[in-house]
Amino acid sequence: MLPAPGPRRTRPASELLLIYGGTFDPVHNGHLAIARRARDELHTPVRMMPAADPPHRPPPGADAAQRTRMLELAIAGEDGLQLDTRELRRAARQPGVPSWTVDTLREIRNETGADAPVALLMGADSLLGLPTWHEWEHLLELAHIVVAERPGNALDGQLPGVLATRLRDAWADAPACLRARPAGRVWRLRQPLQAESATAVRGLIAAGGHWRGLVPAAVAGYIAAHHLYGCAAA
Repeated sequence: MLPAPGPRRTRPASELLLIYGGTFDPVHNGHLAIARRARDELHTPVRMMPAADPPHRPPPGADAAQRTRMLELAIAGEDGLQLDTRELRRAARQPGVPSWTVDTLREIRNETGADAPVALLMGADSLLGLPTWHEWEHLLELAHIVVAERPGNALDGQLPGVLATRLRDAWADAPACLRARPAGRVWRLRQPLQAESATAVRGLIAAGGHWRGLVPAAVAGYIAAHHLYGCAAA
């Protein structure tokens, strides 16, 4: 059973609502490094939102309830990191309907109103693949984008032509720009981030490699206990 939504509260108009979506399959230390850095640099909580059925990626290796539980374990006791299960709740209400990010942002806009600043946090690899997303050209109409740079995915000079055109006038020169308007800007979260990926973690688990140091200890225990990703019984 998915966690019930927390109590709704009124947000100050200048408070940035920052969403970090992903399959988190599994959540790993690189995810947490991005979330902590964004929280600290932008001075706002980060809502970590597990995806239900991302149509632009292969099916996840753990089901929604398992991925959600691992995320809960990973952020337990972490100030400013919160769980947002809206996409999973929507999938439960609408079985078989793809979980498009643009629809999630529209749902959030209906809650916050048109003037509240909202931002979507993603890795550089996701930004580079943005033109493959459903209705991607509307994302900046609904939210800002905060992009975390991963080693090997530098953004300078590597943007696809259609993406470069869309983002040409969107780059923000300071984090405060994200609070000055509700949407439309892109902020680069510059920090040497850990290079691990969920794909690599799953591969190490399946191969019996050294993977436990790449995820929070509680998540490693959960993976082992439930034999996820081909983890052999102890």
